[in-house]
This record gives sequence, structure tokens and C-alpha cells, in this order.
Amino acid sequence: MIAALLVAGGALAHAAWNVVLKASPAAGVRFVALTVALSTVLLAPAGAPALLPALADRPALAGLVAASGALHCGYFLLLQRAYVLADVSVVYPLARGTGPLLSVVAAVLVLGERPAPIALAGAAVVIAGVVVIGLAGSRPARGSAPFVSATDARGRNRRAVGVALGAAVGVLIAGYTVLDAVAVTVAALSPVGYFWGSLVVQLAILAPWLVSSPAATARAVRRHAPAIVAVGILSPVAYVLVLVAYAYAPVAIVAPAREASVVLIALAGWLLFREPHPAQRLIGSAVVVAGVALLAAG
Repeated sequence: MIAALLVAGGALAHAAWNVVLKASPAAGVRFVALTVALSTVLLAPAGAPALLPALADRPALAGLVAASGALHCGYFLLLQRAYVLADVSVVYPLARGTGPLLSVVAAVLVLGERPAPIALAGAAVVIAGVVVIGLAGSRPARGSAPFVSATDARGRNRRAVGVALGAAVGVLIAGYTVLDAVAVTVAALSPVGYFWGSLVVQLAILAPWLVSSPAATARAVRRHAPAIVAVGILSPVAYVLVLVAYAYAPVAIVAPAREASVVLIALAGWLLFREPHPAQRLIGSAVVVAGVALLAAG
């Protein structure tokens, strides 16, 4: 029950900040850097005391923190670029579907987890649901003209790049999901401290974009302040909730279950961004819900 509540809260927060990120596609790398900076500052009072003593006792754990930060940095930048090129209800399901699939495989092969058959079936159903949603967003509407204009061709090319980036984001998700599970379970690092350390690494990577042009950074703050605050708060909340959930359930269960957020993203894509094919996207969402139910039963 505790794990289910944590995952549900994380899914809601995760969907919310992705909607905000999609709505701010022109904000650029500085936008990502500013959200990371805000998250780092907000989490420091709890994160620093939880992480620094552990690193002092076991310096080798810094490698886990650094790897997580690098993967998350790539994840944010790729995700933002993908949202510029494609619908949120294409990119998000592809990313969140590829990630759990690879996470379950890695959890079994690398971590030695042995989830129950019904839970594995639930993971498969969740993945099938996000694929249905993704396909709905990636095909042209019925009744389109038999001859494709140059504009349509450019749109398809941009969408294909967005789909490829969405799949690449999924690979990064799988990488940091397994890495973070190892950090929280095997290495017994505090979830809050570990994630704060990851944010510090991300900020170190992105800092050049903030300091290279203070005037441009100030303009980004003025133009995107509400979105920066929303992503800067919701992103760490979503992730810490999932990290804590790993203490109550195996990664092969938590990783797919958190993908219930695709239901909210499918609805947001339709209602907020007027993206096409709402019927198939809602059917895919129902499949995801069924998969989550099987995961809970497992």
C-alpha cells in the first residue's frame, strides 16, 4: 500500500512537470539549468546531511552519484529537444515505455530479481498500452491527401526525429532506473541524499550555460519564472517518491507501475495541446490502467 501511494504521487507529479516542459519548448538549455539549480537549492537542507557523511565513509559511492547525474542531465536535455519536435503524447509514451521494458530486463539479469509471473504480465500490458498511445500519435489522420506536400514531409521528418529521441530518452531512463535502485538498495544510500547529489552533478554540467551570459540567464528567469518553479519543485518530488518506493517494492514492479502517468499525459495531449487521435490514446490509457492493476495484484 505504501509503495502504491508513493508511486501514484510520483506519477502525478511527473506528468505535471512534463506538461509544463512541453508548454515551454523554446526555453532552451538555460531553462533546464535553472530548474536544476532550483531543485538543488530546495533539496540541499535535507540532501546534504543525508549524503555527505555517507560519501565521507565510502568515497567510492561518488561514482554512482556522478553516473546518475550525467544520465539525468542527458535525459532532461534530450526530452526537451524531443518535445520541440513531436507531440507530448508521442514522446512521453515512447520514452516511458522503452524505459520500463529495459528496466525489467536489467532487474532480472543484473539485480537478480525474480518478480511473480502476474507482475511480469502486468509489465508487459503496461508496455503494450504505451505503445498503443505512441502509435496513435505517430501516424497521420485518416483521409489525408494522397500527395504529401513539402511542409507535410518536413513535419514527418521532425516527428521521426522526435520519436527517435523519445526512444533514446527511454534508454537513459532504463539506465538511471537500475543505477538508482542499486544506489538505494545495494549501496543503502538515502534516497533524498542520493538524488540531491545527482542534482549537484547535473548543475555542475549545466553551469556554463548559466554563467556564460548573465543577461541571458536573467531574461530566461523573467520569461519562464512560473515554469521554472513548477518543474524545479515537481521534478524532485516525483523522483524522490519513486526512490523511496524502491525500499518497499522491487524495481521490476516500481519501474513499470510509475508509467501510469502516461494516462494523464494522453489526456493532457488531447485536452491542452489539441493533439490528434484521442480515441486510440484513451484506449491505450485503459490498457495501461489494466497493466497497473496486474502489477498491484503481483
